[in-house]
Amino acid sequence: MINSANQHRLRFLLILGTLSATGPLSIDLYLPALPQMVRQFHTTTAMMQLSITACLLGLAVGQLISGPLSDHFGRRKPLFIGFIVFGLASLAIAVSHSVSLLIGLRFVQGLAGAAGQVLSRAVARDLFSGKALTQFYALLNSVNGLFPILAPIIGGFMIKFVPWSGIFILLGVIGFLLSGLILIGIPETLRPENRLTGPVFQSFLSFGTLLKQQGFFSQLLITGVVYGSLFSYIAASTFIYQQLFHLSAQSFSLIYALNGLGIVIGSGLPARLTGISTYRQLSSGIGLCMADAMALLLGAYLHWGLVMIAVLIFLLVIGVGMLLTLTTAIIMGETTQNAGGASALIGLSQNAFGGLSSPLVGLFGTNSLAPMAGLVLIYNLIAGGLAYRVHHQLHK
Repeated sequence: MINSANQHRLRFLLILGTLSATGPLSIDLYLPALPQMVRQFHTTTAMMQLSITACLLGLAVGQLISGPLSDHFGRRKPLFIGFIVFGLASLAIAVSHSVSLLIGLRFVQGLAGAAGQVLSRAVARDLFSGKALTQFYALLNSVNGLFPILAPIIGGFMIKFVPWSGIFILLGVIGFLLSGLILIGIPETLRPENRLTGPVFQSFLSFGTLLKQQGFFSQLLITGVVYGSLFSYIAASTFIYQQLFHLSAQSFSLIYALNGLGIVIGSGLPARLTGISTYRQLSSGIGLCMADAMALLLGAYLHWGLVMIAVLIFLLVIGVGMLLTLTTAIIMGETTQNAGGASALIGLSQNAFGGLSSPLVGLFGTNSLAPMAGLVLIYNLIAGGLAYRVHHQLHK
């Protein structure tokens, strides 16, 4: 079965890349509609940004459920059930008339869609190891990065002709289509002899075993703050470009799509830099993000123009894309068992920091670059310190 999967690597790459794009599908597609939704629901920007946070928290909690369950039951069943519920939740959001209900349903949507994120990483770990695993994650993240390019363009185009609810109807259709794709395109990659045995609840005890591994918790924090950097940008982007620089929803969608291309470029870099040590790549990526954040803070103070700010943000997302591939490959590469549990903890860390970042950016204001840039700088200072500590602990 696994040999068959290796023979169809491209097919696996495309399917897993699509399944892992739950985040971009759930968030980037409706970003251009956020200002419209603020007006229609008669609410505040910070309150509507909680719909991003709710989805991210759902993604985090859902991964903690589907990851260990997949170590027990295999990968396919949690994937299929997750995307059926994702489709149903998306359709329910489309007909909601209360911002509180919308936020609650967004949590359910993230909870269900989490299976795609966590299990795409686990399936890859079932199939590959070592440099091959890093290269596959680089390709997987590159495919995943296509969705931030396409989603806001589609979303920006749709809201010219349909209300915001049409975007969530589309998400419901996508959820059901992916459920069918799982049935026909994903074989079971976790052999029965490699699954956890005993009562189901014991699957969740694997978290404790993983967290006891030297450096594991610090590496989780690193990937979390890197993801926090990404969502600091995502949460602020629509308001920075549309309110600060007065771009239309369609122009914003094009710039956001260009930054998605930056994530694709960055995600693929580790596969091309195999001659450079992982730690050097990691420290270089963190350094790039720190320097970029400081430049953005300067730009906020000096009121730099659109072109300069857009270039700096493009460089930032390249660095973030590179770091996401590296941190995922490092953690999963050092996990020989309980790949679902390890992937779930990655998702928890990433989505928790992502969920924290969205309201923080809104809380400190959306009329300046400074809150976003300051948060990115703080996150990468933390990542740099942790990376240095872990490296020297493991290489004494």
